[in-house]
Amino acid sequence: MQSTAQGFLVYQLTHSSAYLGYVAFASGLPIWLFMLFAGVVADRMPRRTLLMITQTGMMILAFLLTALTFSGLVQPWHIVVLAFFLGLANAFDAPARLAFVMELVNRDDLTNAIALNATMFNLATAVGPAVAGLTYAAFGPGWCFLLNGISFLAVIGALLRMRLKSFVPQERKSSALFDLREGLRFVFSQSAVRTIMLFVAVFSLFGISFITLFPAWAVMVLGGNATTNGLLQSARGLGALISALTLASMSRTLFKGRSFTIGTFAFPLCLLLFSFMVWLPLSLLALVALGAAQILIMNLANNFLQTLSPDALRGRVMSVFSLLFFGFMPIGGLLTGGLADQIGEPLTVMAGGSIVLLMAALVYLFQPRIRSLR
Repeated sequence: MQSTAQGFLVYQLTHSSAYLGYVAFASGLPIWLFMLFAGVVADRMPRRTLLMITQTGMMILAFLLTALTFSGLVQPWHIVVLAFFLGLANAFDAPARLAFVMELVNRDDLTNAIALNATMFNLATAVGPAVAGLTYAAFGPGWCFLLNGISFLAVIGALLRMRLKSFVPQERKSSALFDLREGLRFVFSQSAVRTIMLFVAVFSLFGISFITLFPAWAVMVLGGNATTNGLLQSARGLGALISALTLASMSRTLFKGRSFTIGTFAFPLCLLLFSFMVWLPLSLLALVALGAAQILIMNLANNFLQTLSPDALRGRVMSVFSLLFFGFMPIGGLLTGGLADQIGEPLTVMAGGSIVLLMAALVYLFQPRIRSLR
């Protein structure tokens, strides 16, 4: 609800696709500055404690945005600054949260656990934006931000109630910089890990960044409003939810490498189709397919990296994964927003889809091992 309302509020205040990119870039800058170091922290301290700190910080930021909006003082630069600090919290939250999964389930159930987590997340992604669009239209954006702030109480309460084994950090005599280099050395030395990371980077930079344009797409391409923006977000979330449920139900029988390859081709092809859509129902249908392909790619990439990583390096490997996905996304948003102001939203989306399709073809031709991963 917050991300949907925030995007439309920024567009309403500025009427600029480029400014949507500025907000996305501000949220991603801390990821580039701190994410890799956050992976070292996630391997050195209890991950639940780290998650408690980050989730509390995110809650405070949501309440600050709520207060600014209800008071009528909110300005575009306020949103940019708060997006920066939210990105800072996310930089430490993401690698800890991803590595934390292995403390909750055994290795055999990892794919199922990741898929169930994605199911929960994408159920919210499917419902939240639609509710945000209706709430925004009826009551204004402040209520979307307030509900988001309150929701963190449930997350913090869930973390407190978990019964976990005591965290025993490995005895380390090396510096944080040495630990960081150790994690990077592993990533670059393993061909399968390196290839997956590279595809995730291209996917985040040129593929998933199209969501930055949703507020402008709703108005300029489809002739809609805040409700239309919410429907676009929800359609993508619905497709992701269907894909996550399918992965959860088939986690032990799925040919994961082949399914990942299918997703790498399905996503850019659906994105190219979406770039031609000017009728809302067809646009929503294309976004359902896009959401399904996105989850197929990201869940299986997550699974491969977790299972290919040794326990002692998992936090650092997942910090690289998080850096590439969350770090390149705002840069892609900045590029996408600026390019859309110059050549229009449809041509921008078409260009991104073409680049991701080229990358999928290169992986298919030169890294056949990916298709055999289980």
